[in-house]
Amino acid sequence: MRIIAGKAKHLLLISPMGSQTRPTTDRIKETLFNMIQYDLEGTTFIDLYAGSGGICLEAISRGAKSGFLVENEKEAIACIQANLKSTKLEDSCVLIKNDVLTAIQNQLPTLIKEPVEIIFMDPPYGSDVESEVLIALKKQPFVNEDTLIIIEADKQKSFDFVSNIGFTIIKEKLYKTNKHVFLHATEV
Repeated sequence: MRIIAGKAKHLLLISPMGSQTRPTTDRIKETLFNMIQYDLEGTTFIDLYAGSGGICLEAISRGAKSGFLVENEKEAIACIQANLKSTKLEDSCVLIKNDVLTAIQNQLPTLIKEPVEIIFMDPPYGSDVESEVLIALKKQPFVNEDTLIIIEADKQKSFDFVSNIGFTIIKEKLYKTNKHVFLHATEV
């Protein structure tokens, strides 16, 4: 696993061992960032369920102004800290060591005073937390109609529920075993 492009291009990243974390492959990461590359410059990027931190670090490397990584697992936190140091991107990032819902409701609102441009989340497959996380995000002042929310999920996961909580699917990118779902809030 590595940073694909930008100021930290080619730097290697470490990822947690075991089945708790499922790093996004370089190929899928490259496809994702090819789709959003023109939306990154100067943005604030939030990475929920950050794992190794690879997605947020890629965003910072490619021009995002600041990144917030939310992670709760000790081994993943250690990997993020090591990756921040090895990429020399720690000055642009804030690591929040907490569960995602607590971070959304308590820490992120105190740290972020302007609307966020991009929020990425890659929760554990089968955890069914997406609805709860989207409901929590919808209530935050840093989320508005222009905030792009990207969810990485199992290919079979249905997102029919999002319209009931005030989001619209604007795009879906399917891969062999998973997908990226792109959402906007319908009204805030």
